[in-house]
Amino acid sequence: MKAIHIYLNFDGNTREAMKFYADCLGAELTMQSYKDAGVPGPPGPPGSEDRIVHARLSKGSIVVMASDSPAGMPVKQGNNFWASVDCESQDEIEKLFGKFGDGATVVMELRDTFWNAHFGMLTDKYGVGWMFNFEKPKA
Repeated sequence: MKAIHIYLNFDGNTREAMKFYADCLGAELTMQSYKDAGVPGPPGPPGSEDRIVHARLSKGSIVVMASDSPAGMPVKQGNNFWASVDCESQDEIEKLFGKFGDGATVVMELRDTFWNAHFGMLTDKYGVGWMFNFEKPKA
């Protein structure tokens, strides 16, 4: 297995969510709407034209992809998925947790853990669960 990527589905706010995530991570973002996809025929039910058919953000080995559902096909937000961010430093974990925390519900404040890491969890303003982990150097 080469990698596991996160793929998110939204109900019309992929553009907003992915711009937010790209800003938080300092990542490169590309997006394509249904009407820009170049697929022959209608892009989906009326109202789907400006929805995002594919978005991809990347920074180093980090890749997050997403799309909007076609108009009239609601997405059910669930609690069965978390994106896990493995941080390189104490400063980085605090910075990212703070940025993603804008409008979020904190599930677990950043704190030291039994596995020798600094760790925290939150559900962002789009209903996506995020875990942040920084493994401390072994003494």
